[in-house]
Amino acid sequence: MERTVLLVLSIAMLLPRSSRFARSLLALALLGLIALAGASGAEAAKRGVVAVDQVTVGAPGNPSISIVPFTDAVYPSCSAAPSGSSNCMTIGSVPNRFQIGELEVTVGQWVEFLNTIDPKGRNRFELFSQFQKPNVWPQYGQVRRVAKAKAGEHYLIGSEVWADKPYGFADFPSAARFANSLTNGTLLDKSTSTEAGFQVTTYRVRLSAESTKGMYDLGDRASKRMKKRGFVVPSQNEWVKAAYYDPATQTYWKYPTNPGVYGDGSATAPTPTSLDYSSGDVVNQAVQPLATFRQSGLPAPVWCPSYAQVSGACSTQNPFGLGPQAYAEAYVAGLSTVGQALTRSPWGTLDQGGNAVEWTDTVTAPPFGVSGKRTWRRLHGGVSNAPAYQMWPSAVGLQPEDNIFYDHVYPWLGFRIGVIGNLSVSGR
Repeated sequence: MERTVLLVLSIAMLLPRSSRFARSLLALALLGLIALAGASGAEAAKRGVVAVDQVTVGAPGNPSISIVPFTDAVYPSCSAAPSGSSNCMTIGSVPNRFQIGELEVTVGQWVEFLNTIDPKGRNRFELFSQFQKPNVWPQYGQVRRVAKAKAGEHYLIGSEVWADKPYGFADFPSAARFANSLTNGTLLDKSTSTEAGFQVTTYRVRLSAESTKGMYDLGDRASKRMKKRGFVVPSQNEWVKAAYYDPATQTYWKYPTNPGVYGDGSATAPTPTSLDYSSGDVVNQAVQPLATFRQSGLPAPVWCPSYAQVSGACSTQNPFGLGPQAYAEAYVAGLSTVGQALTRSPWGTLDQGGNAVEWTDTVTAPPFGVSGKRTWRRLHGGVSNAPAYQMWPSAVGLQPEDNIFYDHVYPWLGFRIGVIGNLSVSGR
């Protein structure tokens, strides 16, 4: 294109300035130069590339289970639940095959996304807050933003140890925006491998800067899926099936890590992870099954980045002005490196039990007595600061999809990505 613009400009300069044709050529050349300038700006802010690992969940039309929220039992239907269980729910059945993330979305992937959709670092979608900065919150600060940087390089991982931890400050709109960027992006490669006996499909995607519409329309207050193919935030039923449903026995496990025994409390819960204090890596992988959660009576899995240990900042510095004792009581657990617990669900996912609690795209009614126009969605998966019961199928949490308070004060809110339909590599 550059050669063409220069040729047009040369011809225009040879013609009389009063010539209408010359003026037209000059205008055309000017437009070409503007286009080139825009192209170089786009080149300067290259779109990020992420690899998304997925496992396939088959057995379409699997039986569902019925649960009474946060109770230690499952039932074949709500009619079999104890009388008076007015809040009984039926979950887990999915009519079609789908894929779900082997792992939670990491901080490294999130930073690639931020730099793609906001290359000038202006926080135009308000996805970044001061609470995420490591100098403001040393124990949980995952992301930095710098003013003086090249386009597409304003957002940085808080420190290298955060790169492979789950992103923990998500609300549903931000998770949906990530899915939109993937869906609108360019699928560069699709490959398969085998991990621990499970087939894993890896999608390598060049993210799109367009994130407001795609799989979800974020202008819609209760946005639902708009496409039959693409990347999604899993639904509650997809999430539950991937975590608990065992196709070999056609039953639901009690934990995403092992079958457990319903009715025994936490007696058959997985072992909690122990973490390297400087890196958050799991160090007791020889003990299985394993999950990052807080077992009653035991210390919580905790770690502190090395740079914050020198001054003791992990126990003394926080954005809320809490004293050491109050802070230690409220913030007692960290997010571990994704996948290192090694214990898989019946379909091969990792970390669906413990670590970050995860958003689904399932819209639900607000709690009894709550009114207003806010959209509420379901979450699942336990969390590193909560006990074993939060990993049960009946632990059906819910939150407003855009709870700004939680976005700032709760650093354990994550998500994983799923795939629906058959995606083809661009150009094939």
